[in-house]
Amino acid sequence: MKIKAGLCSEPARQRSVILRIFRSLKYRDFRLFWGGLLISAIGTWMQIVGLSLLVLKITHGSAFALGTVALTQALSFFLFALLGGSVADRVDKRRLLLLTQSTSALLAGLLGVLTYAGLIGLSTILVISFLNGAILSIDQPARGALIAELVPTQDLLNALSLQANLFTAASAFGPALAGISLSLLGYSANFFFNAASFIAVLVALYVIRSPHPVMDVQPTWKPIRESLNTVRREPVLPWVLSTYGVLLCVVPSPALMLPVFAVTVLRVNPERMGLLFSSIGMGSIVGALLMASFSNARKGQLHLFGVLLGAGALAAFALSRHLQSSIAALLALGIGQSFAATTAITLLQSRVPGAMRGRVMSLNTLLIMGLRPLGDFPLGALMSAVGAPTTLLLSALFVGAYGSAVSLFRPSIRSA
Repeated sequence: MKIKAGLCSEPARQRSVILRIFRSLKYRDFRLFWGGLLISAIGTWMQIVGLSLLVLKITHGSAFALGTVALTQALSFFLFALLGGSVADRVDKRRLLLLTQSTSALLAGLLGVLTYAGLIGLSTILVISFLNGAILSIDQPARGALIAELVPTQDLLNALSLQANLFTAASAFGPALAGISLSLLGYSANFFFNAASFIAVLVALYVIRSPHPVMDVQPTWKPIRESLNTVRREPVLPWVLSTYGVLLCVVPSPALMLPVFAVTVLRVNPERMGLLFSSIGMGSIVGALLMASFSNARKGQLHLFGVLLGAGALAAFALSRHLQSSIAALLALGIGQSFAATTAITLLQSRVPGAMRGRVMSLNTLLIMGLRPLGDFPLGALMSAVGAPTTLLLSALFVGAYGSAVSLFRPSIRSA
């Protein structure tokens, strides 16, 4: 009987883990909002893939042009982030998101119309990317503030974590759909699909309520300054964030490296390029599931392992000349990046005072939304100068060397 009970307890424990991971979805309004954002994120990935290939087409394969598009959006984010946070603090978040999401849908639709009519050019794409960055600067803090009103305090961290991983989950499906759409319908279809995907968020915003209002919300940059001061005083976190930041900044984003590599090296069609994008997304999901099973492992060791795995996988992808080996390398890259990101967030949450946990999460947003696109600009220029494979190899060597140096000279991280 004891053996039988033990056998039955394992599935029960697994169900319990799953329920804990998704516990904030039990709240109706957050569930509706999260579901709408997931559909919209799939549409966003379709636009990312389509826009990247469109830029390469109209610029005759210029990686520098792709980096410039990323830089334009990043600069817009930095310019308007403070304004966006202040606006989100002072107005009804639900109505503000109705405005930002509607505007994003209109911009996607405009991109589709101009592309379909043959009137699209790089300068137009840069303007739309800048406007998208400005809207996103208002939309992102408003999302976080609204979630705090939809979920009670005890489940807020779980809700924010689900929201943070939503875009990664969508990357497993959106790019594959984008490749099929591009092959069958052309570039403009992806932009129209993205515009339509915003309907899911807009419907959710119309029907949700805000039963848990949060009145004491700080401007965007104030929590970032406070969290930086807290992190700086902690012996492990500065090095964890630095390795994570190097991984984000020195490794090109999928929107930059995959279209360039697919067009100039692998020479595959849009459908197969969509598989490359989805491979990183699937790797990230596998990495997140593996992390859930390593709950008792040392997070510092897993973090360094993720950084080094990401560097090795990037080098393997740079040397790959076949689709199958490229997919395998990208799966490993997604796992490594998921390990590095999840452990960085976990260490941030576990090594700071409870009152600071929400604020240090703003650092993660800043790294992803600001640092990564800024890194794409010089990497795109380097790709144009020496080629994508050489650039990726140099990136892998730098990340691997930095991760190894931190592991060797900062042993306290391995025991964290």
